[in-house]
Amino acid sequence: MHITTFDYIVVGAGSAGCVIASRLSENKNVSVCLIEAGGSDKGAMVQMPAGVAASVPYGINSWHYNTVPQKELNNRCGFMPRGKVLGGSSSINAMVYIRGNKKDYDNWAAMGNTGWDYTSLLPYFIKAENNKTFINSPYHGVNGPLHVQELSLPSPVNQLFLKACQEQGVALNDDINAQQQLGARLSQVTQHKGERCSAAKAYLTPNLARKNLTVLTDAQVNKINFCGKSATGVTVAVNKKRYVLNAHKEVILSAGAINSPQLLMLSGVGPADHLKQHNIELVTPLEGVGSNLHDHLTVVPLYKAKYSQGTFGISASGAFNIAKGCVDWFAKREGKLTSNFAESHAFVNLFTDSIVPDVQLEFVIGLVDDHSRKLHYGHGYSIHSSIMHPKSRGTIRLADANPLSAPLIDPNYLSHPDDLQVMLLGLKKTLSIMQSKAFDTIRADMVYPLDINDDAQLIEFIRQTADTEYHPVGTCKMGQDDMAV
Repeated sequence: MHITTFDYIVVGAGSAGCVIASRLSENKNVSVCLIEAGGSDKGAMVQMPAGVAASVPYGINSWHYNTVPQKELNNRCGFMPRGKVLGGSSSINAMVYIRGNKKDYDNWAAMGNTGWDYTSLLPYFIKAENNKTFINSPYHGVNGPLHVQELSLPSPVNQLFLKACQEQGVALNDDINAQQQLGARLSQVTQHKGERCSAAKAYLTPNLARKNLTVLTDAQVNKINFCGKSATGVTVAVNKKRYVLNAHKEVILSAGAINSPQLLMLSGVGPADHLKQHNIELVTPLEGVGSNLHDHLTVVPLYKAKYSQGTFGISASGAFNIAKGCVDWFAKREGKLTSNFAESHAFVNLFTDSIVPDVQLEFVIGLVDDHSRKLHYGHGYSIHSSIMHPKSRGTIRLADANPLSAPLIDPNYLSHPDDLQVMLLGLKKTLSIMQSKAFDTIRADMVYPLDINDDAQLIEFIRQTADTEYHPVGTCKMGQDDMAV
């Protein structure tokens, strides 16, 4: 590296970092360095939408973290994959385009975060989006860099899910990113011309030729350097060699809910007693760093299908469809492998008439068991039932002072008793949909038989199988209170 000083250093080329680096480098008079611990996003496992089926369970382009044992989940260690590639988790996720609920943003503003209310944020959603489905909608944009579209080749089995939702009182919703979120719909996805449209694809790739933008891949930041309480740069490891990069203006940390607090603590910013325990020199005591971790916990019942049509699975016909899908995708960027698997969604309110959902249902056209790490012969379908507003809170802590060590991730799932009640009722709603008349033509046996009327059995199923829906947040919380970072 010939240049070691930049105006801005952005740590983490994920969903936020790619946008920040792109926007800052629009100013030709400043220099920007974007640092990513992972590698290029050019491979087929990123660009092919169906590549998600391999990247998540097998750790391709991922940190492949696990949690500490979870007391309320029968002491199981949960799975916590996070993107380690240009685009971050937007390069390994299911590409579903869903914004947060309006009330969530308004609550952020009510906590003292001026400008984070829904009305203030909506223009930025519109500016980012290129969505040709809703051309004249006041909620959507058509000129932004992030391509959002309908599924190219949705499975006909989705219509069974949508009909089953209606049979169980869940109405269809043409646009879950508009006035209200409740209801069921085919997924809109961040894809373009048969490929994934990640944050890197949308914001970084078109601007890589900028002379004032430097992108470092396979470069892990070990520490943020400080002069007093001001960040002056970073220490980064590239090819087992360490370099110091200096920032004239700012160091911007956008490494996600797991790695951002880890890096802050390694750099001396965090809970004083915890840093002392690992002999890390204290720069600033901030108790909120690594605290307040919460996540969407999900439970996934599975049904086998009477026939293979419309679903992914392990069979002779399934293998043929995958082979044909590979030919279609590599030749023309079309076909079955443009699927994101999670092809339909529903937001459901279980308790009140509020427009704020309690659970999210994600219909998957395949058997998803333990993040697809447990495989079953045959075909089927699954529904993720996820709690939307968990009350349980956990932590990110250091295992030691080595930046190469994985942090201790403790979501503390179900530590608040209300969360288990929501999970139970969400699972019952899911089973009622899966057992509806609409699925009679395709439904075979459950992979793990469940009795919708046996609460004890359902609770044990939750404790034995529930895990992350890949949405950890809160560990560097915004706000004005003592736990804000």
